[in-house]
Amino acid sequence: MTTVRRATAADAEVLGRLLWDFNTEFESETDDAEVLGVRFARLLGLDGIVAVLAEDDVRGAVGFALLSLRPAIWFDGPVSQLEELYVVPDLRDQGIGTQLLELSRRIVRELGSPEMHINVDEVDADTRRFYERHGFRTIEEGTDHRMLCYIGSTSEAPSTS
Repeated sequence: MTTVRRATAADAEVLGRLLWDFNTEFESETDDAEVLGVRFARLLGLDGIVAVLAEDDVRGAVGFALLSLRPAIWFDGPVSQLEELYVVPDLRDQGIGTQLLELSRRIVRELGSPEMHINVDEVDADTRRFYERHGFRTIEEGTDHRMLCYIGSTSEAPSTS
């Protein structure tokens, strides 16, 4: 049986390992699990960070979600950003991701967040279907155009001349 709970700083090492597993599975550049664990320990001490951990009776930690909350000008509460959601590969499609997302939504709602943002790679059709099944859309209500996420360095922009 899998249970989900809000993670604490004591879970930082486990969360670092899970994030490392996630990044290496998708061949993303990543720091070592130990470095990620240290970062989780620091981040989980901040008010605007929430982590949720899924644990299996037999295997231990099998998934996690990481969220950040930031002030918003367009409503009276923070906007929440689902930074990561991961379930170990052989346990996917068993409802663990849904459990992680549901608890994440409940926690950030209790923290005053009326809206959650999630960035997904366009080519990741399975992940997009998962979030759409849970009510997330790329088209904001009342509009007819997709929302896009732009990513760029904080260093100076390249010259356009």
